[in-house]
Amino acid sequence: MFLLYLLSLLYGKAVNLRNFLYNREILKSKKLPVPVVSVGNISAGGTGKTSLVRYLAQELGRTLRMAVLLRGYRRKSKGALIVSEWGEIRAGIEEAGDEAYLLAKLLPRVSVVVSEDRYEGGVLAVQDLGAELVILDDGFQHRKLYRNIDIVLLKKGDLTDRLLPAGLLREPVRNIARADTVVLSYQDVEPFEFEFGGKPIFKMFRKFTGLLNTRFERVPLEALKDREVIAFAGLGSNEQFFRSLEKLGFKLKERLSFPDHYHYRDFELKKEEVYITTLKDMVKLPPAENLFALDFDLEVKGLLDFVTERLRARL
Repeated sequence: MFLLYLLSLLYGKAVNLRNFLYNREILKSKKLPVPVVSVGNISAGGTGKTSLVRYLAQELGRTLRMAVLLRGYRRKSKGALIVSEWGEIRAGIEEAGDEAYLLAKLLPRVSVVVSEDRYEGGVLAVQDLGAELVILDDGFQHRKLYRNIDIVLLKKGDLTDRLLPAGLLREPVRNIARADTVVLSYQDVEPFEFEFGGKPIFKMFRKFTGLLNTRFERVPLEALKDREVIAFAGLGSNEQFFRSLEKLGFKLKERLSFPDHYHYRDFELKKEEVYITTLKDMVKLPPAENLFALDFDLEVKGLLDFVTERLRARL
């Protein structure tokens, strides 16, 4: 325990030094010729970033040519790569990474780009795809790319957690000071209140709308309510997924919890069972008639108006 505490202390000093260098502009952020909206957090996954990126891209993409920019975590490719061009899929899940591939499948009016160097990926999105607005996924710590709006997601557990590796925090909670706004996630399963220096605070609720099969066809929730199901997930926070299923009335025969971004290479579905998972996990598995993913819409009252007004003010 002492060793973890010492490592967390050293990690925190490194984080503080890096932020100090950016704050003093010793390290400089690069600016794209179009607005950038960053969606990030202060913990190692499990706050609903992908869902909020999907929501913002869907809504803002109604009137603007939108590109979503991701690192492409654990992808088997390097450099800047176009995953989808206005709904046309151009890369598979192994090349793109699970989150990028999923967003490409779910966002037919939006382009998706992955790149370790987010500035390079942003340039590709603007020059080759004609993007008018870029959403930077998981961008709070990626300060190399300038953003017009910084949105930070916060879950209840972050308020009492510790820095890596003793806990899951990438940064101390006080570093939210450099964000433009905070979104409190998972309010439907774990509501909490939070204030920070007068910053705008929004609450994110999930409204579960149904299931999707592996052909991405919609299936009503009631179709499986009378069946025992096996639930599995590989998220930053699997417990909130299981709790959501129980709250919806599903009979969970078994709960299988895997690490975030789990590959599922040795995972086999039993034909006699019915499985429910997340969209991010389902896209990693071969099509199957007994596999479904829980889908939902987001309700974040006031956030879209805040983003739109702030973009107008800063352009």
